[in-house]
Amino acid sequence: MGPSNAFERLQQILRKLPGIGYRSSERIALHLLLGKPDQLEALVAALGEASRSIRRCSRCGNLSEDELCPICSDTRRDQRCVCVVEHVPDLVAIERSGSWRSVYHVLHGKLSPLHGVGPEDLNLGGLLSRVQAGEVDELVLALPNDVEGEATCHYIQEHLPPERGVRVTRIGFGIPSGGGVLYADSVTLRSALEGRRNFN
Repeated sequence: MGPSNAFERLQQILRKLPGIGYRSSERIALHLLLGKPDQLEALVAALGEASRSIRRCSRCGNLSEDELCPICSDTRRDQRCVCVVEHVPDLVAIERSGSWRSVYHVLHGKLSPLHGVGPEDLNLGGLLSRVQAGEVDELVLALPNDVEGEATCHYIQEHLPPERGVRVTRIGFGIPSGGGVLYADSVTLRSALEGRRNFN
C-alpha cells in the first residue's frame, strides 16, 4: 500500500522549499505526522501567525511586524548610510557578522532580463525614492559578484539623481579568510585585486 494522496501533497509542498529534496520532504513529513504530531500543530499555528503579522518594512523591505523594521527604527544606527542587498538572508548574514551599524535596503532580487526580472519587479523604486527625498548620503552596494549583480549596480548608479551627490561604493570581493591565491579562481582573484586598499 503506497502513501496517501494527502501525504503526497504534503511532500510536494515541502519539496518547494529551498534545499528540500524528495528524501528530505519524506523524512520531514513522516516526522511531523508520526513522530511529533504536537510539533505539526505548533508549526501550523506559527506559520499562520507569521503570515498574518509579518510584512515588509515600508522603508527598507526587511521583514517586520510593524511599519518599520527594528533596524530602521534603531536611532543608534546611521540612517544616512544604506547597504543595498539582494535578499533578506543577505541582510541577516551581514547583521550576524556585526560589521555594519547603519541601515539597509532589500531589493528582493536582481535584474535578470533572461528570466524576465526588470526594474519594476524589484524594490528599486523605494531605494530611489529614499535618495530623492534626501535621506541618503552613501549607498554601499552589497550585491552578488555576477553579471546580474553588476547590471543591477550599474542601473542603480545610472538612475541616481545627480543633484543629491550620493556617494556609491561597492563591497570588496576576494580571497576568503584563511584561503590562498593558489586555489582561488580567476574571477575571485580579479575581484581581490580590484578591491585592494591601502596597507598600513
